[in-house]
Amino acid sequence: MTELLQDKVALVTGGAQGIGRSTALAFAAQGAKIIVADVLDAEGEAVAAHIRQLGGEAIFVHCDISQSAAVEAMVARAVETYGRLDCAANNAGIEGEMSPCADCSEENWDRTIAVNLKGVWLCMRAELKQMLKQGGGAIVNVSSVAGLVAERGFPAYSAAKGGVIALTRTAAAEYCKLGIRVNAVCPGVIHTPMIDRTLHQMDLTAMFPEMRRSVVSRAIGGLLSRQAWFTNAMTNFIEPMGRHGEPEEIAQVIVWLCSDAASFVTGQALAADGGMTAT
Repeated sequence: MTELLQDKVALVTGGAQGIGRSTALAFAAQGAKIIVADVLDAEGEAVAAHIRQLGGEAIFVHCDISQSAAVEAMVARAVETYGRLDCAANNAGIEGEMSPCADCSEENWDRTIAVNLKGVWLCMRAELKQMLKQGGGAIVNVSSVAGLVAERGFPAYSAAKGGVIALTRTAAAEYCKLGIRVNAVCPGVIHTPMIDRTLHQMDLTAMFPEMRRSVVSRAIGGLLSRQAWFTNAMTNFIEPMGRHGEPEEIAQVIVWLCSDAASFVTGQALAADGGMTAT
């Protein structure tokens, strides 16, 4: 059976770990040539090397997506290496610091918006220019359920992810007649290093007081680790499916959106969240 993306060229930002790493591997499994981009050099090189060990084609490019020159160089390197750019997964992002709106620092706001929103725009701008030259392509921007519903404690992150959805729809409308599809995927709680970092900032009992009776007493008593506490909380109070998602599950959505199987899909913000935003 022919792979969905045989001989296509796919760029994945934030490809060193989490959803990005799984997406790079999923693209490669479907026959694509991969550009893994990240600021984490050792981890990114390892992902590219792993793809090559599996018989695929991949390179790593260091890129801070908040910097215009770095983004332009990243896309230029992709074209220089493989001749074109067919698919892009704009996944790189940061969670920022946890605080309510009134306490969010200007530094946190600026950095989070610079990476999560401006960075996605910079990537799309460079990718679109190349795709216009070659007559088509597909872009998937990784937003979040935080762009669809309230994310208490992360105002900059939520604003950026909501902006990514609006930016996705604008670009989709502008370029749909020119052979370029642009969509967003909105993951829910996915087991990634970002979630692990966020866990250490969160006081879930303040956000969800009903958790105190059934979860917190056991956590305080040492019967549950903080990670187990979080997993229990996700299972019983947040995730209708009773579990968190895995990076590979989001990767499969991204691959599908970039493939011809989704040829009539553009301008969408697809929630892959285990039913979180449906309840």
